[in-house]
This record gives sequence, C-alpha cells and structure tokens, in this order.
Amino acid sequence: MCTSGNASHRPTTITRREALAGAGLMAAVGATVLADPAPVWASPVRPVADDLDVYVIVTDGMRPDELNPVQSPTLHRWAAEGTRYSQASSIMIAETLPNHAAMVTGVLPARNGVPSNSIWDHAVGDERTLDRPDDLRAPTVLDRIRTEAGLTTASVLSKDYLHGLFGGRASVQWAPFPLVPITDHSLDWFTIEALKQTVTDHSPRFTFVNLGDMDRFGHMDLSGTSLRLARNQAVYNSDHKLWEFEQFLRSTGRWDRSVLIVLADHGMDWSEPMSLISAAGAIDADPAIRGRFGVAQNGGADTFAYLGPAHERDASLRRLREVVGGLPGVNRLYDPAELHLGDRAGDLIATCHPGWRFSDPTPLSNPIPGNHGHEVTLGIPFFVGGGHRIIRRGQVVDRPVWTVDVGSTVARLFGLDHRSMDGAPALEAFHL
Repeated sequence: MCTSGNASHRPTTITRREALAGAGLMAAVGATVLADPAPVWASPVRPVADDLDVYVIVTDGMRPDELNPVQSPTLHRWAAEGTRYSQASSIMIAETLPNHAAMVTGVLPARNGVPSNSIWDHAVGDERTLDRPDDLRAPTVLDRIRTEAGLTTASVLSKDYLHGLFGGRASVQWAPFPLVPITDHSLDWFTIEALKQTVTDHSPRFTFVNLGDMDRFGHMDLSGTSLRLARNQAVYNSDHKLWEFEQFLRSTGRWDRSVLIVLADHGMDWSEPMSLISAAGAIDADPAIRGRFGVAQNGGADTFAYLGPAHERDASLRRLREVVGGLPGVNRLYDPAELHLGDRAGDLIATCHPGWRFSDPTPLSNPIPGNHGHEVTLGIPFFVGGGHRIIRRGQVVDRPVWTVDVGSTVARLFGLDHRSMDGAPALEAFHL
C-alpha cells in the first residue's frame, strides 16, 4: 500500500501495486510518497545544479574481485570510464544495515545507532534486527536533501529490513514486492523495474538503491567455497539489469544528468559445514559466566551484552574473553569502542577466521555457508560513473575510502554542510 500527500496534507490510500510490462511478466511496484515538505527550506551551502541526478547503487555483498569484464561487464565498464577507488572498505561490523546506515548518514554507528544487523536488546530481553525507523538515530541525506534543498529523493531498497530502517526518510519510497520467502527481499529484476518506474513518475534528484540478489544467493550457495554457481549467476544477472537501467537513462535523456556512485556494503566469505563456532554453548558450559551474556549472532561476528550485576561486569568480561577467545575459528576480540560502534553493540565483539562462521544460540542456528561481518569481508568495490560532465574519467585512486564517505560525498554534491560528518567526500572523482 502507498500513501500520497494531498493538498490538505492528509494521506490518502491508493493501490500498492503498479503493473510494469516486460517480457510477458508483471513487476508489482509500490511507492510511498510522503507529505509535502515544509514550504521554506534552509539554503544549501552551495547552489544545486539543475542538471544533476545522483544515484547511489549498492550491489549488496559484492566482492572486489567480482568487478571484472566476465562476471560484471557493465559495472566494469562504468568503473573504467569513471573513477575507481582501489582501497575501498566497509566499516565494522561488515554487514548490510550498519553500512547502509553509514552511507546515508555519513556518520559511524556510535552516532547513527546501527552497529550490526542484529543486537541484543536489553529492553526486550532478546536478540532482534534493527529494522525500525526509530532505530536510526541520525539525519540522512535522503531527508536532508528533501528538507534543506527542497528536492525530491527516493529509496528503492530490495530488502524488507532496509525498507523498515529507512522508513519515512525519502520523498518517495518503494516497498519491496514481491518478497522471496525466507530471504525477505525482492529480486533485482523487480527492483530495477521499480527503479525505472520511480524515476519515470517522480524524477528524483537523489536516489538510494539496494540490489540484494548477490548477497542473498551468495548466502545460500552450497557451491560457494569453490564453484559459486548461484553466486556467479546472480552477479551476472544483476549486472545485466543495470545495463538495462543505463539504456533506460540514455533513452529518456537522463544519462548526461546522472552521477552513479556504485559500491558494495560488504563482501562475502564461505565456510564448510562443520567450520562453525557456537559461543553461546561455550558460555553455558562455564559456570562463571553462564546466564551472564546475551548473544546476537551476525554470521561472521558475534556481539555480547552483559546481563549480570554491575559490580561483577569486569570479571565476567575477562572470563568471557578467555572462553570465547579460546574457541577454534575465533579470529579477534574487540571492545565496541575500538570500532566506534556505540552502546547498542554490547560489551564485546568477536570475529571469526576466514572460512568459519558463528552459529548461535545453537550449532543449527546458522546453516548457511555464505557469511560476512568479519575482517575478510571488509573489501568492497567502489567507483563513480555515469554520464554527467563533472565525473573524472579513466582514473584509479589508491587512497582508502569507506562506506561512511558516501554521505559526505552526496552532501557535497547537493551543497549541504557535511563538516560534522565522520566521512570525507570522494572529491577525486569530480570536477568541482
């Protein structure tokens, strides 16, 4: 279902589904149009160009080595014709929600409130996913461009929990549909069709896009440790849909207006069936810390929240470090402050070695071979392409960049103040 602001600013209910013809198939597209922003906006720091449309396209879970002319010819060409950053990285924890939150807010999890996909929530006494609009504690470029510059923004996000986290931020937002059972995401075919329809109907000046097939098929690919059959097909299929999006932009006269900031939120690692770590089981087996910690399992990382008496916290954490750090497959232990994760990340973070995965609370809780969150999945592709004249062509930049730099880059392009952000604009990619 979608709602649209009318003249009296009361939402009216209209149909959620909008048919799109294509090869005899129909893509169901729903968009939520927020009420009109306030009639007076703050003045941007710099004037916004009238011929600039910016798209942040997140190829969810893509690895840097998959940006090649065989698996992803369109993306490889866009990168070669624009500016590619060779040392690009996720932020920790290397998962979908924290890195998308970093992209749109330009600040680290300690400030935006999203340190991982799942946290131990003391208020509910259990693990939960950060998928609510009020879980995001910082302003985003989606709402800042809308309210400060008075321009239309859009979110086209294939994953249901991403749509939930960013609810109400953009002028126009697509509710992913249809959702694949279990994965709770909409296939990239539907997502790109929804993107084209959103651009056609609303002409957003800034659009934030998530394509989830690479990640979802990578998680489930039982051949992932070697052949990666499903994963490779997903990369190629998603790349082809992006080729179709390029043709759409060209045919509608929008290509020369377009800046495409393309990156992944994290990479992917695959493990053998028995290469798993059950930290909850080890905690339950130790009388000194049994019942003292809540565990949130995030595939390549676990977060631990202390539940016991305050005066026993330090001793319990020391014992937890001994127990978890001694488990086969555990790579590193972090204090959340080291990673700028904030209070929601609990009291300790554990990551696994390449080829391993966490499975909590039981060894059967995480059967999927493809996982991320740990250090080996930090590397990502990151480039700026498109047809706009401000893009610098055919260059490779070797300085490190992170997902958190996206927010400040977008803010700079739209003339918004980004001095308080943690990220730095990717200025090497533009003639500004």
